[in-house]
Amino acid sequence: MDNEYPLRIFAVMKKSIVLILLLVLSFQFASLAQTTAPVYFNGAVKEKKIALKKSIVENTITKNLSYPLNTDTEDYWIDAFWGMELLRYRSPWAEGRIQLAFDSIENRTAVFQRALLELAYTNYTGRFLKQVSTLLNKTGNAKVFAMCAEYILSSNTSPLAGIDPEKIKQQLIKNEKDEAILTSLFCRLQNPGPKQNKPSISPVLNAGFLKNQTILYSFQRKNRNYPGLAMIRDSAGNFVSDETGHIFSVPQLARSISNLPGYLTNGNTPQGIFRMYGFDTSKNAFIGPTTNIQLTMPFETSLQHFFNDSTITNTIWTLEWYKKLLPAKSILYGPLFESFYAGKAGRTEIIAHGTTVDPDYYAGELYYPQTPTMGCLCTKELWSEVDGKRLESDQQKLTAALQKAGGTKGYCVVIEIDDAQKPVTLSEILPFIQPVHSQ
Repeated sequence: MDNEYPLRIFAVMKKSIVLILLLVLSFQFASLAQTTAPVYFNGAVKEKKIALKKSIVENTITKNLSYPLNTDTEDYWIDAFWGMELLRYRSPWAEGRIQLAFDSIENRTAVFQRALLELAYTNYTGRFLKQVSTLLNKTGNAKVFAMCAEYILSSNTSPLAGIDPEKIKQQLIKNEKDEAILTSLFCRLQNPGPKQNKPSISPVLNAGFLKNQTILYSFQRKNRNYPGLAMIRDSAGNFVSDETGHIFSVPQLARSISNLPGYLTNGNTPQGIFRMYGFDTSKNAFIGPTTNIQLTMPFETSLQHFFNDSTITNTIWTLEWYKKLLPAKSILYGPLFESFYAGKAGRTEIIAHGTTVDPDYYAGELYYPQTPTMGCLCTKELWSEVDGKRLESDQQKLTAALQKAGGTKGYCVVIEIDDAQKPVTLSEILPFIQPVHSQ
C-alpha cells in the first residue's frame, strides 16, 4: 500500500468503515515460528463477511454518496469511492452520483480529483472521457494531469494528441515528485504497448547479480490480471527447493485494485528492485494475521539502508546509485527503473503479504480467487467460513521458504517477463535458472 492516498483513506475510514471493522472483525494470531499452530481470522466467518459487505454498501457507499457534494463532504465521497473500488460496486443510482461529481470536478480539491479519477479508472473505463479531457487541459497539478492522461490512454493506445512533454513539464513540475511522475508518464506515452525490446531475464537470475544477497523474485506479466510467480534465491546463488526437492515457487499477484501503472499512488506493484528487510504481522483487517515480508523502495529509505552499507555517507538518491544494483546488460531497460521513479514520486509501504479480503468480490476476474491490493505483492490465502481458520496459505509457504534461505536481508526483484495472456508458470522460468542452480 501507499502512504499518501491510502493513509488518507484510512483516516477518512475512521468516520465509518473503521468503526464497522472494529465491530465486525477480530483477529487471532499465531507466530511464524509456530507454523503447526492454527491461524484464525474471525472476519472470514460467513455471517461476518455478509455483515461487512452490507455495511460497506449501506454506510460507506450509499450513505456517504447521499451527502450533498461540497468542501465539507469531500472526505465522505472519497470514502465511498474506495468502497466502490474494493467491491467493484456499480448501480444506476451510484453512477448518477459519480456523474454529479464529474460535473463539478474542476472545482474540487486535487485530493478529491485524484480519488475520483482512480475510481473512474477502476470502474468506469471510457465512461467520462469528455470530462477527464477537459480537466487534463486545465489542471495545474502534475499527478492529476498524469491520472487524466492514463485514463484517456486506457481507452486509446495511441499517444495523446497535441501534448508537448517539455511544455507540460515546465508548467507542472514544482518538485522532484512531480518530475518523477511526468518522466514516468511521458516514457509510457512514448512506449504505450508491449513492443519495447525486452532483454533476457538471465542477467537478473545469474548468481553474480546482487551477489551474496537473498533475493525474492516476482515474475509477472505485463497484463497484471494474470498472477505472477514468486521464487527465492539464497545468498549463495541457489534457488530454494520445496519439501519434494523441486525448486520452490508460489503464485503471486502484483495487481492493484485500480490497475493504475506503478508510478501512481495505489497503482500496480512497480517493476524493479526493492530492499527486503524483515518479517512483520499486520493488524490491517484486509491483510490479515499471516506474517508479511517488509520491503522498501529508493527514496523511501536511506542509501545506507537500501544498500545495507553503513560506510555510505551520501544522503541524496540519484539514478547512478540505483544503476549500481543492475546488471550491465539491463541498464538501458527502462521498466527496471520503475521502483526508482515510483519511490521518487512518493510511493511507500509496498510489501509482500497474504490476504483476508473476500475473494468473492472478484468472482469472474482472471486472477480469482486471488485478491488485488493497493499496490503490494499478494499471495493467495483461503479461510474457513465456519470458524475463520486458515485453510490454505501461499504466504506462509513463502515466508517459510525465505527463512530456509536465511531470512529477509536482501532484495526483492519484480520483473515482467512478457505479455502472454496467461499466469506465469515455473516451466517458463526453469530454463533460465537451471544453469545457476547446478553451480
